[in-house]
Formats: sequence, structure tokens, C-alpha cells
Amino acid sequence: MFRSTTVIGVVRDGAVAVAADGQVTLGDAGTIVKHTAKKVRKLTGGKVIAGFAGSVADAQALQDRFEKKLEQFAGNLKRAAVEFAKDWRTDKILRNLNAMMLVAEPGTVLLVSGDGNVIEPDDGVTGIGTGGPFAIAAARALVQHTKMSAEEIARESLMIASEICIYTNDKIVIETL
Repeated sequence: MFRSTTVIGVVRDGAVAVAADGQVTLGDAGTIVKHTAKKVRKLTGGKVIAGFAGSVADAQALQDRFEKKLEQFAGNLKRAAVEFAKDWRTDKILRNLNAMMLVAEPGTVLLVSGDGNVIEPDDGVTGIGTGGPFAIAAARALVQHTKMSAEEIARESLMIASEICIYTNDKIVIETL
């Protein structure tokens, strides 16, 4: 369901980086139709980063609704994410949307899904999409064994994932706070 992309979030030294590849893959045959899609955006005047995996239209609808929750809760990321996940799970239309998202602010990254989950990783590393597990493994190794910044780890972990996952390319977009 949530394949054909890779999005990674990394927290390190109070900073956060969210990065995604640019590949758009269509259908079961895995036809690449675009190489440079932007799946990561800054929200609320640049205070929050959101990254998406899944249908573009669904992701855009979710981003718009999440941004409204951020406004409603005065920029409180965790509260907005929990309230948003409740709505996503219980609303008849929203719960059918085919997407997942990472949201982040300095020092925090959260995975938010339509099944009501809001997960803050213990180690500051999380990912979504088909290549997510590859990028997470690479990022965790880099966090443990290097002094690289959050942005450098996000970039390198996606490059590693792009060498393993056919649904991930090396056209990376990174947003940092």
C-alpha cells in the first residue's frame, strides 16, 4: 500500500532533517514516470517539516488538514499530530486515504498514520515507504558510528536505500530545521 518511495527523518544534536527521494512509480509493473517529485515540505511558515509516502492527492489533502491542526494547537507538533491522527482514523473519508507522513520540528520527528498511530522513535530515526527500512538501517548505523549531521545522515541513508530499493532514486530533497 505505501510503496514506491522513501522518506527518512533524522534527529541529531537538536536539529532535524527530513529527506525523500524524487521517484514516482506507476502501477504494478513499476514504471518510473517522474524522477524529481518533491515529497518533503516546510509548513507553518517554515517551523515544521512534513514528508509523505503514498498517493499525491491524498498526501496533499492530509498535509492541508495537518497544517490546520497545527494552527488550531498553536504550533504544538505533538498535540496537533495526535489530534490529526484521531481525525484521520475516525473520519469516513480521511481513513480511506492512501498515505503516511513524517512530521518534524527541531529535536523531534514523528511518524503519523491513518490507523491512529503517532510514533516518536526512541533513537530519533524513522522512515516510511518501500525504501524506509533500508534508509532506517543505514541512518541508525551512521548515527552510532559517525559524527555526521542530521542532514548528512538523511542524505547518505537515502543514497544507500537508492542502491538497494528499485522504488527509490538518488534525486533527494532535504528540509532541515
